[in-house]
Amino acid sequence: MKQCFYGFLLAIQFLTRLPVPVQCPWNKETSKWAIRCYPIVGVIIGIVMIFVIWLLQPFVPSVMLALIIMTLWVWITGGLHLDGWIDVADAVGSNAPLEKKWEIMKDPRVGSFGILALLFLLAWKTMFIYMLFDINDQLIYAFFVILAMSRLGAVFLMFFLPDAKKQGLAWEWKKNLNGMDVVYASLPTVALLFVFPEYLFLIPAYFLALFLYALWIKRAFKGINGDLLGTAIEGGELWGLAITWIYFSFVMG
Repeated sequence: MKQCFYGFLLAIQFLTRLPVPVQCPWNKETSKWAIRCYPIVGVIIGIVMIFVIWLLQPFVPSVMLALIIMTLWVWITGGLHLDGWIDVADAVGSNAPLEKKWEIMKDPRVGSFGILALLFLLAWKTMFIYMLFDINDQLIYAFFVILAMSRLGAVFLMFFLPDAKKQGLAWEWKKNLNGMDVVYASLPTVALLFVFPEYLFLIPAYFLALFLYALWIKRAFKGINGDLLGTAIEGGELWGLAITWIYFSFVMG
């Protein structure tokens, strides 16, 4: 039980800026439990965001609230996944050979492709948040499912795709991972979908996106690393927002 608790805190420390005033040991068991808790961390982020929405919605125009929520979203994750999104955009935009792409992703400098990718990602996320507010206030609960499923997607990719290199954060997380850890990580998302069955349509949408993204990674990079996992989370969040807006605007509308 102690290893589970430490793993949960490790996941919060790694994936968010939320303060954790406990020194957590890193070992095989705590790292496995941390991965199992990735979707739970997504739920925690969703709780914070929805609380802020409840607090401000009566007083703040929807467009400003959408920007506030997007700002909170970036702050609470510390820009961790955005860094991966930027690095991958710079690498892909370079059209360089594979080894050069790896060098570009390691480079701390940000290129023009990364800046453009970041700009459009944040703009589209903010717009979809605003449009979901505009459809129905109750759609804010989609944040729970989107944030959990995006992080679960990263766990799936970590397990099913080979390592790009035997080094780095992704390799450290992946080396102790097994199929049961993926099952454990899936349970919070399954529970969420029992509570919010109106978002079951996101399951095939995410499986399709993950399958296509995994094919692209194997073709373009031959394996997974931390930047590509961060991109999966950021892209998964944008994908979830977009699909939710499309579903409630055109299918249910």
